Amino acid sequence: MQHLLQETTSSLSTHDSSDLINDCPASVLSLLPSHPDPLIALAHSKLHTFPFDSVPTCWRRLYTDASIAKAVALIANGLADPGGRDDDASRVESQKRKRGRDADTRPGSSGMSGDHHWVDHAVKVLDMAAIMAGAAGRVEMIDGLLSALQSYLDDTAPSLLKRQRLQKEWDAFPVAQHKEGPSVQYPIQSAIAPSMQAFETHMDTAQPLAIKDAFTHWPAMDERPWSSPAYLLDKTLGGRRLIPVEVGRAYTDANWGQTIITFKEFLDRYMMSNIADPSKLGYLAQHDLFAQIPSLRSDIAIPDYCYTSPPPLKHHSTNGEGKPPPAQLDEPLLNAWFGPAGTVSPLHTDPYHNILCQVVGKKYIRLYSPDQTDKLYPKGVEAGGIDMSNTSQVDAEAASEQVDANYPLFRQAEYVETILAEGECLYIPVGWWHYVRSLSVSFSVSFWWN
Repeated sequence: MQHLLQETTSSLSTHDSSDLINDCPASVLSLLPSHPDPLIALAHSKLHTFPFDSVPTCWRRLYTDASIAKAVALIANGLADPGGRDDDASRVESQKRKRGRDADTRPGSSGMSGDHHWVDHAVKVLDMAAIMAGAAGRVEMIDGLLSALQSYLDDTAPSLLKRQRLQKEWDAFPVAQHKEGPSVQYPIQSAIAPSMQAFETHMDTAQPLAIKDAFTHWPAMDERPWSSPAYLLDKTLGGRRLIPVEVGRAYTDANWGQTIITFKEFLDRYMMSNIADPSKLGYLAQHDLFAQIPSLRSDIAIPDYCYTSPPPLKHHSTNGEGKPPPAQLDEPLLNAWFGPAGTVSPLHTDPYHNILCQVVGKKYIRLYSPDQTDKLYPKGVEAGGIDMSNTSQVDAEAASEQVDANYPLFRQAEYVETILAEGECLYIPVGWWHYVRSLSVSFSVSFWWN
């Protein structure tokens, strides 16, 4: 560990002449890596001055490098005095004592034990660099530090998996989360693990396909089970890793919002209890969790179907007038979808072909062909110039009277549907509208490709 910290500090102190961090003022860079806190604050302000895609790379790099420098200092101090507290952790604990509350020392909690608050803080700093700044140019460096912390914890603290017998609540997600799905009247065509040739032939029909037994060999389905909360906590540094969470039933709802919390907080708050109020649901949605936590990426594999060549679109585009075509992908884009029963992805389209794999739980999915678009009432450009034309105005499962009054053509739109169960995947052709509702605790992975 000490050697890794020294190498990291050395890398932060030297920059190649072509490094875009050099676009930051020299007076600012001179404070790296000795004074990271004011640099983090400065870069943070710059990240919020521009739209994310327009933030100059130097400020994202500065936020990342300053965060790494701070994490290195926290780790070095923690290793030198494992029982000590960093200033921020001490201040939080002092505030809790003043309010008459003890620190949460349950296994897997943020603040897993009194000896590891410095680990909590270091992980938070590194994850914020990944989430806020995309770990600009430093993905491998951050992964190396987090892997070293995981090894440190493995050597110094027993994992939740080793203590499962004493903590049965972490064996599985609550059965109370399971909800009945609607009766399927218009089933999607299905097949059992079709060959590549058979799948390519099917793609020529431009129709969706429910596929059974396509990824039962994934470790996530058996020996490294994503259905085990204890396993997921172990893979996220005892639940310390930070994740972005959508709060609310669906992103089209007025009370929808976003927050960043630890994985353990996410499980405690949203996954391990039954939430009656849909506006209080939490959803880890369309997040590249596997770039952030590569150890989970090794539990799955990209379906071979994603390496086929899709046919050209047969229907008019649903991407809106004047939009550039989606980028050509060298590799499929992976996203995680993890949440409790009742979370919804509103009726929308995606710019790529999609294989949606259901690893844990069940989802109800309804699909409409692109030729039904005129009956689906796409949104337009909303406040702030946000283009929502890929999303329908209609709540697909709302009461008939409400829908008929506001969207009279919607009930005439033809659709197909399925209940996607564990071990099944769904091929969604590009341009097809789809509505998704979780019927239980659900963990899905989508693979976009073109």
